Amino acid sequence: MDERLVQFDEKMQKTMNNLSEEFGSIRAGRANPHVLDKLKVDYYGTPTAIQQVANVNVPEPRMIQIQPWEASMVKEIEKAILTSDLGINPTNDGKVIRLLFPELTEERRKELAKDVKKKGENAKVAIRNIRRDANDSFKKLSKSADVSEDEVKELEDGAQKMTDKYITEIDKAVEAKTKEILTV
Repeated sequence: MDERLVQFDEKMQKTMNNLSEEFGSIRAGRANPHVLDKLKVDYYGTPTAIQQVANVNVPEPRMIQIQPWEASMVKEIEKAILTSDLGINPTNDGKVIRLLFPELTEERRKELAKDVKKKGENAKVAIRNIRRDANDSFKKLSKSADVSEDEVKELEDGAQKMTDKYITEIDKAVEAKTKEILTV
């Protein structure tokens, strides 16, 4: 791959990684500890990820169990979950916090599927914007006498091939996540 294309490929890969993270935080009926990834708790004045102050595990398919290393963190973790957009009320016995995930209703599944599709579309737009930036930079190269029109055409073709590859990956990821959500 031409080194002038590498930087744009890296940007497209970051877009894919971001999409994967977003999909990981969408719960699909099963308990997934990644839904906690974006939540931060106040740990001695520092916003800290829950996974860094507690053991997080999934003892049952629809339950996440959070066991803080310090008893004082139970209230902080509970507060973070309540103020988040998870829509789940935590229960605790003073030492362990449990999150019970209810079965998703058909309506909620369809909403989540729409959300997945929307996130996929946003990722495609980001990929296309990166392609546009790449093509703009190649056109600037053609204005300088160092690069021939054929080279610019080759670079643009390379950018298009990368774009097609990532758009196909996004479509597959959206399809897989939608199937996961709609499967009861």
